[in-house]
Amino acid sequence: MLTAGAAMPFYNEPALAQLSKVEAPPDAVLINANENPLGPCKEAREAVHRMVDYGGRYRYSEGDKVQQLLSEQEGVKMSYVRIHVGSSGPLHQAVLAFCSPSKPFVTGDPGYEAGTRAAKFIGANVISVPLTKNYAHDVKAMAAASPNAGLIYVCNPNNPTGTLTPKSDLEWLVNNKPKGSVVMIDEAYTHISGAPFNTDLVAADKDVIILRTFSKIYGMAGLRAGAAIARPDLNDKISGFSQTMMPITGMAAASASLEAKYVVPERRKLIGQVRENTLEFLDKHNFKFVPSMSNCFMVDVHRPGMEIIEAMRKENVYIGRVWPSWPTHVRVTVGTQPEMDKFKAAFLKVMA
Repeated sequence: MLTAGAAMPFYNEPALAQLSKVEAPPDAVLINANENPLGPCKEAREAVHRMVDYGGRYRYSEGDKVQQLLSEQEGVKMSYVRIHVGSSGPLHQAVLAFCSPSKPFVTGDPGYEAGTRAAKFIGANVISVPLTKNYAHDVKAMAAASPNAGLIYVCNPNNPTGTLTPKSDLEWLVNNKPKGSVVMIDEAYTHISGAPFNTDLVAADKDVIILRTFSKIYGMAGLRAGAAIARPDLNDKISGFSQTMMPITGMAAASASLEAKYVVPERRKLIGQVRENTLEFLDKHNFKFVPSMSNCFMVDVHRPGMEIIEAMRKENVYIGRVWPSWPTHVRVTVGTQPEMDKFKAAFLKVMA
């Protein structure tokens, strides 16, 4: 009989990040895991420091505050917001709740793999639908993929391509999905792109679950805070797999981040400037890449991607991984401008 730990290898964050975990020198350029090198904003850092003194207390109210702020800012009832330790947990729990050997998991390809791994572990069929020629999710093909689909997953902007699926397409998917299936829209990178959010679909009581994380625009990957926004009945099915105490440092940082209104527009502009500078470099040197609106992009290296990844590591620059359906593409995270300048020099050398 499997133990709980053995039964859920996809459940904890280290297990999720195995493909991006590396042993790198202290001075290495780490642009491999879609982290935000800016880290938490000033207000969040100060909130964490203040909260350490209360580390011996549960202080459930810290999570309640995040829930209330998200509810107010997203225009949904407070009961529609559930706070989680990041957004990977509710993604996996949704797969457990809505998928089974008779209810497939439908996802874009290439796409974020965590839900796929969870579905395969429980014996659910995974239907991977190729992106369109414009690198958007093919919502019509996803809706038609299975009449018994359990969960239809859309990461928007997509990870790893950084590309957007129009809101009108997402609305069409929600309105035309198979009866009984649930659409999950992962908005981990939406703040970075400036694209419209989809919590209005939740407010309209659609069969939709929105995922949010503080790991990306807010730079809190290590502090762990996230949320699932959905009708209470859908959230109940997800949360039934995990009722856990939220880390009060992460909750304090999340509240402070939500209250610091300058953070999102300031960081969106900064990340966008560095991203566009890097893509202009790639274009200038005739490297083929996928136009991105996020903090990552895919570049075609015209050879097995792992060869370039290993060669870049020898230059002390660590880039992301390869997706089986795009074996000659590698994912690169947008770091700081100095980090991306080092990427450019190493990439030119490796690709020469």
